[in-house]
Amino acid sequence: MVSPLVRFGTSTWTYEGWKGQVYLKDYPKGTFTKHCLTEYWQFLRNGSPLFRTVGNDSTFYRPPTSQQLRAYRDQMPEHREMCFKVWEDITVPVFAQHPRYGVKAGKPNPRFLDAQLLIDLVLAPFREAQFQDGTGPFLFEFQRHDLSVGEFTSRLDTFFGQLPTEFKYAVEIRNAGLLGPEYRKVLEAHGVAHVYNHWSYMPALAEQHKRMQGTFTAPFTVLRLLTPLKMSYADAKKRAAPYTKIVSELPEMRRDTVALIQQSTSQAKPTYVLVNNRSEGNAPKTIQALVEML
Repeated sequence: MVSPLVRFGTSTWTYEGWKGQVYLKDYPKGTFTKHCLTEYWQFLRNGSPLFRTVGNDSTFYRPPTSQQLRAYRDQMPEHREMCFKVWEDITVPVFAQHPRYGVKAGKPNPRFLDAQLLIDLVLAPFREAQFQDGTGPFLFEFQRHDLSVGEFTSRLDTFFGQLPTEFKYAVEIRNAGLLGPEYRKVLEAHGVAHVYNHWSYMPALAEQHKRMQGTFTAPFTVLRLLTPLKMSYADAKKRAAPYTKIVSELPEMRRDTVALIQQSTSQAKPTYVLVNNRSEGNAPKTIQALVEML
């Protein structure tokens, strides 16, 4: 029996490749992505709902409106939570040389870790929609950057010191060199979780935990199983599409995930495990395999 503290979910939910597996209903053309969230929560394993959380990646590109949040809430049962990525205008120190940034490409971001911007444009719609109970940890995804450990942790410390405490926050880094005592100390001081991310160029999950001194920094724990280690996002996507089946198991990832879940739940911490199709090819099947290991 899996602990009720464990909240498994997928990185997002709108995959046509899951039709016939997670999604059995016929959706009129053009309505699938808008309405399939209701059916997502109904997916059963041995008679019980498998998913108790879900990720929302779209909010990395723009904050959700209160209207969007109400539409999500209308498709969510009680005691289910959505984990939202935080708008990248808050987490990018310098905009990459990418066409989607337009005139901002290559320039420093004056709004990096701007707490008031987060409060006004990101958190306000959640209050307006009264979505607090349906919100899991906010995921601050920091792409690889050139900030020193000292500067990054100092900026984080100031930022989280200014945020309201009614929400849960989690930090996902892509610079392995940041893992260590200074980073850990700042997260712990503010009750913010480190996101254990199984991602291309980060250390294995067990190694991340070792560098975090084998302890958790928040009253809850977050894992995101994203891509195989030492494999680019593009290669992982090519390998996994169209996401209908497991293309290759990642035994170390599974073992490390189970060990972290067991340690976290033994300390009575809610544990969010978000799985991406690009890790093994099919996120629902990866989750079912993890459940069988617990």
